[in-house]
Amino acid sequence: MDKATIADVLEKIATLLELKGENPFKIRAYTNAARSLETWGGNISDLRDEETLEKIPGIGKAIAAKIKELVETGSLKFFEDLRSEFPAEILELFSLPGLGAKKIKALYEQLQVSSIAQLQEACTAGRVAELPGFGKTTQDKLCRAIAERTKHAGSFHLGAIAAEAETLQNDLRAHPDALHVCIGGSYRRRKEIVRDLDFIVATSAPAEITAIFAQHPLVESIIAQGPTKSSVRLRSGIQCDLRVVTGAEYPFALNYFTGSKEHNIVMRNRALQRGWTLNEYRLGPAPPVADSPKKKTTGKIPEVREEADLYRALELDYIPPELRENCGEFEAASAKTLPRLVEAENLRGTFHCHTTASDGHNSLEEMAAAAQSLGLQYLGIAEHSRSSIQANGLDVPRLRAQVAAIRKLNREFENFRLFAGVECDILRDGSLDFDDEVLAELDYVVASVHSAFTLSEADMTRRIIRAMSNPFVTMLAHPTGRLLLKRDPYAVDVPAIIEAAAETGTWIEINAAPKRLDLDWRWWPLAKEKGVKCVINPDAHRTERLQELWFGIGVARKGWLTKADVMNCLPLGKIEGELTRKRTRK
Repeated sequence: MDKATIADVLEKIATLLELKGENPFKIRAYTNAARSLETWGGNISDLRDEETLEKIPGIGKAIAAKIKELVETGSLKFFEDLRSEFPAEILELFSLPGLGAKKIKALYEQLQVSSIAQLQEACTAGRVAELPGFGKTTQDKLCRAIAERTKHAGSFHLGAIAAEAETLQNDLRAHPDALHVCIGGSYRRRKEIVRDLDFIVATSAPAEITAIFAQHPLVESIIAQGPTKSSVRLRSGIQCDLRVVTGAEYPFALNYFTGSKEHNIVMRNRALQRGWTLNEYRLGPAPPVADSPKKKTTGKIPEVREEADLYRALELDYIPPELRENCGEFEAASAKTLPRLVEAENLRGTFHCHTTASDGHNSLEEMAAAAQSLGLQYLGIAEHSRSSIQANGLDVPRLRAQVAAIRKLNREFENFRLFAGVECDILRDGSLDFDDEVLAELDYVVASVHSAFTLSEADMTRRIIRAMSNPFVTMLAHPTGRLLLKRDPYAVDVPAIIEAAAETGTWIEINAAPKRLDLDWRWWPLAKEKGVKCVINPDAHRTERLQELWFGIGVARKGWLTKADVMNCLPLGKIEGELTRKRTRK
């Protein structure tokens, strides 16, 4: 039982109480308690003490007792009783955009709809459109949302399964019989969407490793279990496959099961050109084929003890997993021109973070402390601007008050600095949410689209380029507006945006939030070619989200970016000058 699990239970209690039509103050109490617990910095063992719990803001005596029961027993009778009043699937309905508790309550009480499957049937029959407060437009939107959900079934954000993947990998590595352990597949290549996890383990004790894998606490069910291959489903729902190999087979298995398929085909062909055969277990002499010209061998097959040896055997520099998409990596590896990709330890700071001043969960001081604990030299705060009403956007007086608070706090720091910025909405016509006079008071400006997503490609492109032309706009955030597995990118001419960024000196963000990872890695080679600079930002709304910079690094590496391409790899003494470069250009 951890804080996240307890907070999730409290959130679900609030949801179920809302479905029951309970007192709004009672509902809000559970929501506030969940939020307070998420940001609380204490140890899980302290949650057994009701006196300690009651000192956490937003947690009263009644909720403290429930949290204590959860920690001590692993369950909560109040929650179980409440959940038994509704069908188990009803909470799934909250995952559909446009459905809140009031609408779900109406669907449940008037149409007996308590699952997504039942909702789809009701929509198909036209019964949802007949409900008061719904109508045909809402019904059509729900149909589209269900179709999107079906299309993405079995797909997961990289960030949604990373914690489980890393935990299972670390636990396998801790076993004394595990010689080598690595996650392969799209996870190792840092693809934004993952469908399954491939674990490759070298061991002399396959039975012991297989048993640990199948019996791990994260495993929800066993799909298949054999001496060298097993498949399970984890709690998150993702399928996880284990391949057990010998130490000699490991480099080949790791390479093969990392992929991509297209990368593997080229690897096998290079082996064949040398008179060898390459598969997931070995590199050996190619068997003779009847009526086929005999291939010329290039001498003794080199010894392969690790993955890098395999690339050397095929006359290639080692290709990092992130680049293995057959998108030019072989040409570069053969010519010895592969770049030295950016690494997480290269980052010196980041921008585009939020606090409780807008829709964040932590204070300025807490965000600054979290950044310093990660070894960062600076942190940029960029609250939402006034047009983002739903995100408690700042008006001019509140923005200026925050700038003053940041300036005051900076006097207390040594070798660390907070930068005062704003995430300024790009309005429909491309103008900005604040005048230049206000923007000039800030250290930097993040420009973002948060509305009017249905503009034509031409209009959206003109809108964004106009905003980027403003000398006070430092960087463009989440440039295509996508929400992975939920919302497609809006129509926009990305090459034109990249050209404009190059012309105006505007940085383009890699939004490291796993639901975004925008700008997509596929566009970065073009941006790099045009001389566009990248900035990796977490869009963090709470302290722990700063660690999602790791996902942004994965996108940057897949986009062939180096330390020199990423602005927030610059140390504090140099980034200050770069923040003012655009606004002082002649």
